[in-house]
Amino acid sequence: MDSWATGDGRRATGDGRRATGDGRRAVLLAARSAVALYRLLDVVPVFSGDDRITRLFTLVPGSDFGVDALSAIEAVGGRTVPWDEARARTYDLVLASSPKGDLPLLRGRHVLLPHGAGYNKSIPGEGSDSPSGLDPAMLLRDGDSPIALHALSHPDQVARLAAVDTRAARRAKVIGDPTLERALASRPLRERYRAALETGTRTLLALVSTWGPESLLRQRPDLPARLAAHLPYDEYQLALVVHPNERSRLGTFELTERLAPALDAGMILAGPHEEWASVLIAADALITDHGSAALYYCAIADRPLVSAYHSGAELIADSPMNTLLRRIPQLGPAEAVEDTLRAYRPGAGRDAAQAAFAHQGDALNRLRTELYALLRLTPPDSGSPLRLLPSPRQADRSPAAFDVHAEITTDGVRIARRPVGTEPPGHHLAVEYGAAGENLTRSAGLLYRRPLPTSATRADLAWSSDGWAQHALSAYPGCRSAAAILPSGLCLLRARGHAHAYVVQTEPKDEGGGRIAHADPAAAASAVHAWLLSEGTRPSSPVRLACHIGQRVFHVLLRPATDDETTQLV
Repeated sequence: MDSWATGDGRRATGDGRRATGDGRRAVLLAARSAVALYRLLDVVPVFSGDDRITRLFTLVPGSDFGVDALSAIEAVGGRTVPWDEARARTYDLVLASSPKGDLPLLRGRHVLLPHGAGYNKSIPGEGSDSPSGLDPAMLLRDGDSPIALHALSHPDQVARLAAVDTRAARRAKVIGDPTLERALASRPLRERYRAALETGTRTLLALVSTWGPESLLRQRPDLPARLAAHLPYDEYQLALVVHPNERSRLGTFELTERLAPALDAGMILAGPHEEWASVLIAADALITDHGSAALYYCAIADRPLVSAYHSGAELIADSPMNTLLRRIPQLGPAEAVEDTLRAYRPGAGRDAAQAAFAHQGDALNRLRTELYALLRLTPPDSGSPLRLLPSPRQADRSPAAFDVHAEITTDGVRIARRPVGTEPPGHHLAVEYGAAGENLTRSAGLLYRRPLPTSATRADLAWSSDGWAQHALSAYPGCRSAAAILPSGLCLLRARGHAHAYVVQTEPKDEGGGRIAHADPAAAASAVHAWLLSEGTRPSSPVRLACHIGQRVFHVLLRPATDDETTQLV
């Protein structure tokens, strides 16, 4: 049977006996759930490049949320030790981010790492009135599984630990939060993350939901769909971060089915590992319950933040999260979200983050020093590489049909597009040809077509831009205008009854400071379509219009198309 190195340079055989070894060290990462595992994975870089360390994983039984943990270990390619085998061996260090369950049965010196942003909640049914993670029965150990180090993220947490037992507090050290450190280091990638999400000029509004009966998704399950129905698509992008425990409870299929109306409207569902933090970096504003993810958002930047948490028994009165919720605006109806976000006052989030996280930017180095001291090894000279967060994935679904509300102004048109079916019908229905079903396509007032992917443009048969527009008007008698978006970003539009095709040319908007904003050509096509219908004119010379989208005004030039533009392939 295999044997594993112990801290004194000897080996422990499979039955727990010790023998002389070669000085290698075995570190066991013990997790009860996926979220606990993700916290451990943020710590693993402290041993990066050190071939003296063997890194192993085991699943601690007893959690209702353990179903996804083994899949997560497999996804990163970790070597898993079955629980019965893990209990039979002795390890140099056992790293865990939760003291719960049968963790004390694992032999070796234990290190408890931060699990979330401090101790903000007390979970009913855990057998103690203490904050979650500070149950004395789990912390005070003797024998073969002592806790060698409580790695905490803020000095106030030492006081909380001392209130449970002074012996436990003597083993505590403030090292900061390694998960936050990755997020702080990744802040320069914000524009890359927003590009990956295809946010564009929109305000990215993120929602975060913890787990349990007081979470946002349990208390206000319709909030994502109501926001998707209320907020104009060209002005706002929605993203949702769901606690991994809630994902485990429901399963991905059930979760996505429950969220289907918002997901169909283009909402992003962030992945539970790493991706959630990338989305928080990319976000412009946040809606939170009482989960601690909001504290990470506050530490990343001081941006608008509102509460969707009303009351409950879980939140600890003097915790950083409770202090934050008392100082930020509270969201009432979903339709009041813009005014509520504007009511946020800078400073509240920054102060809360400072009360939750110490040693920001230095946590991994501090932890590395402590862990190598426990292993009785000198750290490699290379140091611990800080692994930046990966880019998040864009939304799995995007709306292909919009109810377009249009208002003629003195200088052009103001429009607001919302995914079809989320709001009462507007001025017209705009449908993307080839992306929506036949019923919606036949009902469209404006049909528009985006360029095909590059890999598909090598077909032997292709449409010219005006050829397709004329075909669309012929095939769909209810359609009033057809618009082909060209690869250049120009848009060829043909209106029923007009003698010639037009080109819709939208000028970029100078945002100041060297930033340039671009409008979706399909949105500009809707503005022109509404203007042509309202004016009843057939312009034969160029016309300049203002396209109002939210607070931005894009200047649009409408002019007759040239022969070259009518024959471009789409």
